[in-house]
Amino acid sequence: MKSIIAIISAIFLFATSTLAFAPTAPRAVVAPTRSVIATPTALSVFGKRKTEAQKAEEAERVSQFWAGEWVCKDCGYIYNKGECAGMYFEEQGAGFRCPQCSGPRRRYAKKVGDRVGTTLDGGDGPILLFSFGGLIATIAFGIWAVENL
Repeated sequence: MKSIIAIISAIFLFATSTLAFAPTAPRAVVAPTRSVIATPTALSVFGKRKTEAQKAEEAERVSQFWAGEWVCKDCGYIYNKGECAGMYFEEQGAGFRCPQCSGPRRRYAKKVGDRVGTTLDGGDGPILLFSFGGLIATIAFGIWAVENL
């Protein structure tokens, strides 16, 4: 008798626990409807077409920038206009950093074929000049201080 009661209570427990996860009301099946609205802007997803004057103005603006690639001398990253706010490299400010190695803008060089040149913003020359000048001034001050103090 105890086993029959145990079996019935197990079946009842199992049946009620599965009903807890069942939906309360059957869901209505709605067929998807597709409506196509023919408007003059249906195909103009990206804005209005440019006029010839606008195209010429943009071509003139683009011709002012280097058409080749800019390469970071530290890590070899090739500047990609699409990854950097859609700006040409020349439009980037002095605070621009390499997205890959955080190298400063002056560490970029123009790539022509398989050769890499340097930028026209001075490169590392001014930094090295002032660093060595500071080193010489520090040594000179140290010698003066030892002799006079």
